[in-house]
Amino acid sequence: MATIAKVAEVAGVSVSTVSHVLNKTRFVSDEKVRRILDAIEVVGYIPNTLARSLKISSTGTVGLAISAISNPYFSDVICAVEAECSRRDLTVFLCDTQDDPERELAIVRQLHQRRVDGIILAPSAAPQKSLDYLFERGLPCALVDRLPDERFDQIGVDNAAAITELVDHAVSFGHRRIGFIAGQPGFTTTKERISAFNAAVEARGLTLQPDLIRDGSSTTADAARSADILLSLPEPPTAIIAGNNLAMIGLMRAVRERQLHVPSDISVLGIDDFEWADYFEPRLTLMAQPCAELGRQAADLLIRRISSPESPPRTVRLKPALRTRQSCGVPK
Repeated sequence: MATIAKVAEVAGVSVSTVSHVLNKTRFVSDEKVRRILDAIEVVGYIPNTLARSLKISSTGTVGLAISAISNPYFSDVICAVEAECSRRDLTVFLCDTQDDPERELAIVRQLHQRRVDGIILAPSAAPQKSLDYLFERGLPCALVDRLPDERFDQIGVDNAAAITELVDHAVSFGHRRIGFIAGQPGFTTTKERISAFNAAVEARGLTLQPDLIRDGSSTTADAARSADILLSLPEPPTAIIAGNNLAMIGLMRAVRERQLHVPSDISVLGIDDFEWADYFEPRLTLMAQPCAELGRQAADLLIRRISSPESPPRTVRLKPALRTRQSCGVPK
């Protein structure tokens, strides 16, 4: 079996020099690094990563605990996290919390037991047990998308700016009764978006009407039911804002089942641009979230936290961008 001593012999260096290259614990000249890497390939040496991790207190792994992996929004974030971690020579353990607080806590514990260097977490609606576990044990962590706790590094979208711009866009066409299908209750994103919707409606001189705000939960079926309730009102809204991509799909299903036309009968617009938004007829007006940048910066925040555990935590908000298409219009 190939050993580190054999690698050192073939490369013409000491065993300690090979160890420094493998563990990145001391500067070694480029010429020696090349010889060592060539020797590793020649002798077929496979480093014992577990033993090395015990020695240097690092496993070169991070956990990514996130909900609804099937959601295209989170899929984009996951890809960006993995790409950035890979660029930094880190391996990602991906876990689906399914937005279940107990499952979330179990996953956080399991990742900790596996000695990951840190965790990127998209918190559930009731994440306090998980967050307290992480904080009390000093495990490096960065929160992504949902930002409930300033004890941690956090990164998400400026939800207030996103909702305000969508309301302004609807008002610019003369809409006065605007409905809103929010996300799942309890999420910080849902709370922020509802609060921003109420503030934007009042600031534009419109009457705040609680019956125009419905929960969309996190499924298209729930969103379709909420949309149907809005469209069944004695005086239905003339425009409806969907709080996320699944809410938009549910909204469009309800509109289609009622055989309404967009935007002549009802205008629709929402948060989360997605790849197939252009395939709806008409094309959907949506607020695009910078998913790739969210994932990249979440990984960067975690890596910085791992290397500088005493630095103060940061909360980062990224700006979304309105993609104006044809699904909002008419009234005037």
